[in-house]
Amino acid sequence: MKKLFVLAIALLTFSTYAQDAAKAKVLLNEVNAKVKGYQNIGIDFKYVLKNTSENINQETRGDVVIEGDKYLLNILGVTRIYDGKTLYTVNPEDEEVTISKNNTEDENTITPSKMLSFYKEGYNYAMDIVQNVNGRKIQYVKLTPIDTKSEIKHVLLGIDAQTKHIYNLIEVGKNGTQTTLTVNSFKTNEPISKTLFTFDANKYKGYYINKLD
Repeated sequence: MKKLFVLAIALLTFSTYAQDAAKAKVLLNEVNAKVKGYQNIGIDFKYVLKNTSENINQETRGDVVIEGDKYLLNILGVTRIYDGKTLYTVNPEDEEVTISKNNTEDENTITPSKMLSFYKEGYNYAMDIVQNVNGRKIQYVKLTPIDTKSEIKHVLLGIDAQTKHIYNLIEVGKNGTQTTLTVNSFKTNEPISKTLFTFDANKYKGYYINKLD
């Protein structure tokens, strides 16, 4: 009798988890479908990096324009231009440009172009808490890497229940580091230059060019 009771509880728990995961998947797919409907997206955001044990508390602002796989990202004084094939990292302080192939092999690397769809591979997900932020209902989805060797403990994705836009992304590392990206403004289908994602070497004459394999 006791074994049957334990089995019943296990089946009930699994059923609840499966339903929860299914709800999370539906919500995330709605977010992804909404994003794919835009020609381009412009996001201004706040970036916070914390690690209490290491006494790290860094806060800055940044902005990114995304069109398909291409993006132009400005953060921490560095500009990253990705044209769909090659990533150009421009560091004015060091007068250096690093040219490399974008790291798409690591499924746990969340690049700007993957920010709104990274969950589709490599994660288990479940519904989490709901918060009221200035009158907005923010539904969180918890994403846990399938790869147990991942340096990421979990990711919390806050979604505006009405607009289906991402409000924030909280990444918690196994080393205690917490990275939070909060969207301040979310603009879509803005007119942008045809050369926005094109690297122009003439703008960086005198810079050291570091080409990586």
